[in-house]
Amino acid sequence: MKKVLVAGSAVVDVVIHVDHLPKRGEDINVYGQDMSLGGCAYNVSDCLRHFQVPFIPFYPVGTGVYGDFVRARLKERGIVSAAPSPSSGNGCCYCLVEPDGERTFICYHGAEYRFEPGWFDTLDASGIDSVYICGLEVEEPTGTNMIGYLEKHPEFTVYFAPSARICSITKEKMDRLLALHPVLHLNEDEAARFTADRFGTAETAADAGDISSREEDLRLTAGRLTSLTQNTAIITLGSRGCYIAYPEGTGEYIPACRLPRDHGGDAIGAGDSHIGSIIALRKLGYSFSDAVRLANRVSAEVVCTDGALLSDEQFEKLELI
Repeated sequence: MKKVLVAGSAVVDVVIHVDHLPKRGEDINVYGQDMSLGGCAYNVSDCLRHFQVPFIPFYPVGTGVYGDFVRARLKERGIVSAAPSPSSGNGCCYCLVEPDGERTFICYHGAEYRFEPGWFDTLDASGIDSVYICGLEVEEPTGTNMIGYLEKHPEFTVYFAPSARICSITKEKMDRLLALHPVLHLNEDEAARFTADRFGTAETAADAGDISSREEDLRLTAGRLTSLTQNTAIITLGSRGCYIAYPEGTGEYIPACRLPRDHGGDAIGAGDSHIGSIIALRKLGYSFSDAVRLANRVSAEVVCTDGALLSDEQFEKLELI
């Protein structure tokens, strides 16, 4: 089996538990804090590991206290990144977690998000057939180096998770990425904001006075995404499940998986575990429909867990494959 190139960040997640997000000028207390290894690319690659799908970890690890933390944790797990080690410092991600598990990220970007010219040329492309990328790295000025490498290899299947920063990526970069026909993975808000920004305000069935619903607006948004990529788009809907839009104009809802126990964790890494599971299951021959259905179970387990990762024991209990 050829490998998945996982290009992106491995960072320190500084998880801070708060009663509520602070208002301007407010003084609040923290009731819990922890540091753990995270980052979108690392979280995705850990899902691939659980499914025993081969991958190439390609995350830069820089200097400083955060870089040292990441490097030490990767070494503990026996992971060696194929990316060169930059001489600049790593940043971190502050994860503010509220009592209901919702998370808000404050990111300090450092070396872990920047990919220099020529780095990807050190890879043996003949052993790769799929690539995961996140919008956080693409947004950086060096994101063009990542895009340029993918343009050299149109044979790759690209899985692109733009993140909440989707509208901060320049149109020129997005046009080049969309031309690669990526499988898009984004949530409902990200999809709506991006298509509104790209297509402008369009008449919907509700505007025309016809019978309309949130679902019809979602189908319109999904259709716009697939028209841009000519490929499948997966839109996550939280407790409502997921909507898969296919390039031929069809789509289907996949229901959410009931949380396996009382909610006691947080939403950190839920999206990463979802797309990571989809990539792994597609590599194992599953249809998009079945892959999303099983990925819903993985992300539900992550939501009930503190932090972004599942232990081997937790994953095995899911009995997915």
